[in-house]
Amino acid sequence: MKARLPEPSGSSGRDLALAIDIGGTKVEAALIDRGGRRVPGSSFREPTGTTITRSGLEKAVLSAATRAFEARPADGDVIGIGVGSAGPIDLVTGTIAPLNMPGADGAEVRSVIGARFAPLPVRMALDGSCIALAEYRFGAARGALSALALIVSTGVGGGFIVNGQPTLGRSGNAGHIGQLRLRERLDADPFAGTVESLGSGPRTVAWAREQGWDGATGEELAVSYASGDPIAHAAVQRSARAVGEAISGASTLLDLDIAVVAGGFSNVARDYVDLVQRFADESSVLPYARRVRVVPSGLSGDGPIVGAATLALFADD
Repeated sequence: MKARLPEPSGSSGRDLALAIDIGGTKVEAALIDRGGRRVPGSSFREPTGTTITRSGLEKAVLSAATRAFEARPADGDVIGIGVGSAGPIDLVTGTIAPLNMPGADGAEVRSVIGARFAPLPVRMALDGSCIALAEYRFGAARGALSALALIVSTGVGGGFIVNGQPTLGRSGNAGHIGQLRLRERLDADPFAGTVESLGSGPRTVAWAREQGWDGATGEELAVSYASGDPIAHAAVQRSARAVGEAISGASTLLDLDIAVVAGGFSNVARDYVDLVQRFADESSVLPYARRVRVVPSGLSGDGPIVGAATLALFADD
């Protein structure tokens, strides 16, 4: 049995990781120290988007990573590279096939980065797994034995810590909680009835518009919710219910201590996390599954990049 991940020490040292986060709107790269802190001036971004090609994504990754690496301070040593990516990913081949960037299917992320920064080791994980690692070591899941980090944004993703160990799976895709089906599939859409189709930001906005709401964005939905608009309230509760039901199912399977809710859409309402907790409790059949605490992220949006860094900085733990 593998040793349990050590508790976070909060210490800082000379060792640095080049951390890369590949998402549907941007690639971000930064240097991160052992305390989970960014090196000032080392954060760089490149746009991605739904139309980006495989070669375009590889170039964006190299551009952001190269600029971050070149910003390393004189007293810092980059000891490895950690990459978190939207999925699916393939740890065997080192490639990615992100659902929200279909033209980038097969991007050879690990080999491209490895060739540019040899001989530094390159380690990859699903972005949800990176967030779970970051929350466990530095954020809201510190001290938990088993935890889920769940991201509610353009999509819905997640990652698990089970018995103190990150759960990655053979291909690296353990944690794709957004693709769990909660409702009967009634049409040809393979995503119909999934957590993501019911709970993500864009799908929630689309549902509200179908009910007669005249806004167009998650930010506008937040304003309508705060002003008491009944359609906005129904839409936000629909999202929170789906996320809560997903957490209930995960807690029933894995006996979770804590579920951390992150991602931009989780900020659509001040009581969003409270709603998720309520629906998780209501959905749980067995008493132990209702023990899971639902909390907001403790990392202010830095979970993906910090989690990618942990892959390199704590690879031997």
